[in-house]
Amino acid sequence: MAGLGISLAALRTGGGILLLLIGIDLVFARSSGSTSTTDEEEKEAQSKQDISVFPLATPLIAGPGTLGAVILLMANAEGEPVLQAAVITSLVAILLVTLAMLILASEIQQFLGVTGMHVVTRIFGVLLSALAVQFIFDGIAASGLLAGVST
Repeated sequence: MAGLGISLAALRTGGGILLLLIGIDLVFARSSGSTSTTDEEEKEAQSKQDISVFPLATPLIAGPGTLGAVILLMANAEGEPVLQAAVITSLVAILLVTLAMLILASEIQQFLGVTGMHVVTRIFGVLLSALAVQFIFDGIAASGLLAGVST
């Protein structure tokens, strides 16, 4: 990142803001049902949200928020092989869980139902938002903008 003139503090802050926006979207995204749509509009909207339109769902699994989080975690573990191994091991474990969830998606959706899916989405949105705010705090503290403030 130094070659691009981007400091680690800026990357932490920017990545945190991006993750926060994604987290907020997860918490508040819902269909209100207050507007009416035709069947044709519903089909078009569903096809736009269908992940099969994108190659191998890569933007959802390894999108900018994910990549930013991994870069920040690896930067925090710089010079400490044990912490770097922990980040990589966690990443592999998460990918395996993601694979299992993709394979079992229909069964999970039937088990949780619509309400359960909304609850789980919001819980993960809150957790992601908390992680994002921590990244933002760490970035601001590392930049020296708020000297003397502990995170």
